Amino acid sequence: MAARALAFVRTLLSGRRACDTCPLQPGEVARTVLLFGSPNVGKSMIFNQLTGSYAVVSNYPGTTVEVTRGHARVGELALHVVDTPGAYSLLPLSEDERVARSLLLDESPHTVLHVVDAKNLPRMLPLTLQLIEAGLPVVLDLNLIDEAQRAGVSVSASALQDRLHIPVVITAAATGFGLDRLRTLLAGAAPQPPPPRPPSPPVTYPEPVASALPQIVARLTADYHLSHQAVALLLLARDRDLRERVRSRDPDALPAIDDIVRAAQARHSQPLAVLIALARQKAADAIAGDAITAQPGPLRRSAAELLGDLTMHPLAGIPLLLAVLYLGLYLLVGKLAAGLLVDFLDQQLFVRHLNPPLTALTSRLLPWPLLSALFVGDYGILTLGLRYALAIVLPLVAAFFLVFALLEDSGYLPRLALLVDRLFKRIGLSGRAVIPILLGLGCDTMATLVTRILPTRRERVIATFLLALAIPCSAQLGVILGLLSAHPLGLAIWAGVVLAVFLVSGLLAARLLPGETGRFYLEIPPLRLPSLRNVAVKTLARLKWYAAEVIPLFLFASVLLWVGQLTRLFQLSLLLLRPLVHALGLPPGAADAFLFGFFRRDYGAARIFDLHAGDAISGIPLLVAMVTITLFIPCIAQFLVMQRERGLRTALAVSAIILVTAFGVGYLLNHTLLRLQVAI
Repeated sequence: MAARALAFVRTLLSGRRACDTCPLQPGEVARTVLLFGSPNVGKSMIFNQLTGSYAVVSNYPGTTVEVTRGHARVGELALHVVDTPGAYSLLPLSEDERVARSLLLDESPHTVLHVVDAKNLPRMLPLTLQLIEAGLPVVLDLNLIDEAQRAGVSVSASALQDRLHIPVVITAAATGFGLDRLRTLLAGAAPQPPPPRPPSPPVTYPEPVASALPQIVARLTADYHLSHQAVALLLLARDRDLRERVRSRDPDALPAIDDIVRAAQARHSQPLAVLIALARQKAADAIAGDAITAQPGPLRRSAAELLGDLTMHPLAGIPLLLAVLYLGLYLLVGKLAAGLLVDFLDQQLFVRHLNPPLTALTSRLLPWPLLSALFVGDYGILTLGLRYALAIVLPLVAAFFLVFALLEDSGYLPRLALLVDRLFKRIGLSGRAVIPILLGLGCDTMATLVTRILPTRRERVIATFLLALAIPCSAQLGVILGLLSAHPLGLAIWAGVVLAVFLVSGLLAARLLPGETGRFYLEIPPLRLPSLRNVAVKTLARLKWYAAEVIPLFLFASVLLWVGQLTRLFQLSLLLLRPLVHALGLPPGAADAFLFGFFRRDYGAARIFDLHAGDAISGIPLLVAMVTITLFIPCIAQFLVMQRERGLRTALAVSAIILVTAFGVGYLLNHTLLRLQVAI
């Protein structure tokens, strides 16, 4: 931990930053360096070490997959560095892999830096062989060498260079080891286009692949930014996206190529993609065998390895998960953020010191009550919208993003996915769905977009439904924990009811929706201490997204409420909600919270916080309100994303089911607690 902290401080002091501190000179063109590799091999750490903490994160066109870009300067040379999504192969099986390969095809990089986990070299080299075979200018980075050495694995870079005929560098990005050598290598790499026919990698393909390859290569004439042999191999593996490229660039050749592929496949019972993958793996094993030396004798397992195994154990993993939830969500988000920070920012800063002078100043500048009410008052942009966004919601979101970045960087999330995979399969999901579910605890709108990583439409629909129904966003969760933490029984009942609704709804959805759950595979990285730099960068990037995307929605919601007051729509909506609220045993003022929740779910939770602060709601009504508003219909932003991702019909059906479920569960809970005379 001390070494990583020292590396973090050293990088900050060194002045290595992104394009803000390394602008291009007039007429200068930056060399593009594409970071490529499997998930959890340290690509992001390499990216941060090269570019500094400043980066531009954007979605790849037409997708919701994020691509991170930054700039670096090595001596007099400027580098444009692109961190691609994780990919196991050039044959894409997921949206992430499809985007990663598209970047290879579209960016025309000067250098493809293939980052691999040094201790798992046999699993990583097949992709290296693909990149070499594609004629790309590859540099192999053996990262995580410190972890490999602790595992008793020694890798010879010179042996790999001799076999692969590409530059090889050894790094440990978390500590900064080897980064100077990497920079020098990237700066010295000549910006040459890939050769038309790359040196043949040491892969021997079996019949019928070997005989079909030259026939397909002979018919390809267009430029695909990959060698024709690589294109031919992908066509034999039935790559639909690349086939469409061939259709547009070599349309006359496609019918003959299709005939060759069908004839080759007819000669073997296994898919040709399997034969090609097995041939590459055999070659990779031989190369890795020459380059890897394992230390003799039994090796003692480290405490981190033992703990990593326990996190995935069906029995030990659950108590450890509960400990993580207690420390991360209950103490940090619930107690510290929702308690101390929100109380200080809301009551001390806004209510006592900012709102009164803002109200007085606005009244003097805008003496017209209806106009001044737009900015100050019960639903004003400044006194309500800005206060909710900055004083109540921002601390909770920041605390959650910090916890999520710590879990992400430590390698715990893939272990959690494996732990819950068996349970999730019962509700129609695989363990991979734990990623959007956990992100939903930060923002359900963002998590709905991330459901694209799930392999089947059935899984995406189920995950979207459960996110909208039973996953509270960080602001909701923080308010709930803050209000109920003083009542352990009430908090336990809330958690039990929401979890039961989540599981029962998932079971019903899995039974009613046709289709199968997709296969689940995931690289399990070692459990490690989080990098302070990575955690800071990820947290700040997500907070930047929150500030740009969510805060304006709070202000816009205040404007809509002001317009609603003028047009009587607000009062009409409240009249429709008050009978429902009354049936739940809640005071009339709680109708405002549900109306606010339609604009933003966290907006509604903040309104409950206000009601409790004014002693308008407590005890059983408070618990019922917390459960009902957690299960309440998704906010406008989430509904629009649902409509775009799943279609209008699905979005309307999901919202209708949720509305009935939320008030139905709230009604049953209120009457059950009253009948049992539970003291909250």
